[in-house]
Amino acid sequence: MNFSSKLIQDAVEQFSRLPGIGRKSALRLTLHLLKMDKNEVRDFGEAFINLREKINYCKECHNISDIDICELCSNPNREEHTVCVVEDIRDVMAIENTHQFKGKYHVLGGVISPLDGIGPDDVTIDSLVEKVAQGKIKEIILALSTTMEGDTTNFYIFKRLKDYDVKMTVIARGISVGDELEYADELTLGRSIVNRTPYENSLA
Repeated sequence: MNFSSKLIQDAVEQFSRLPGIGRKSALRLTLHLLKMDKNEVRDFGEAFINLREKINYCKECHNISDIDICELCSNPNREEHTVCVVEDIRDVMAIENTHQFKGKYHVLGGVISPLDGIGPDDVTIDSLVEKVAQGKIKEIILALSTTMEGDTTNFYIFKRLKDYDVKMTVIARGISVGDELEYADELTLGRSIVNRTPYENSLA
């Protein structure tokens, strides 16, 4: 693309760095911004600056939060003895939308993926083990996507926790192999949680 303005070019290049945004879409977004009120554009930009600079992670579950302890962890009506292990905030949102899970969460912040240079130390597995070691958790639900990376992470967590007195379950395979949790419909995902099975069964 040849641009008549360096400012346009810079804006397009920044938009095109976002996932799923090609240069044509980036140009369309850039031109749309030019039609917006200057104050609206300023608010738009400041929202992302504030997001990056002020966002917190819950000290209990590691979910993205505006405060030190997120609303889910501080809710006294949540079942603290059951913890659902997920990859990121998108999975928390997907499961919450099913209204089938009343426990708490542990957000890993990723999955083990050697090809991408992500090892066990790059996700929050150690803090999960520390929680289980305290003896309050009775069940760990592994709710990672049914991908090779998700299965690898499930197995690693299982090995780390197998000597503790905690029940380990995995969501039922209503979620197709290779599927991401966030794309599962609410009914299927809800049933997968309700019909979860012992993790050992998945190793057979």
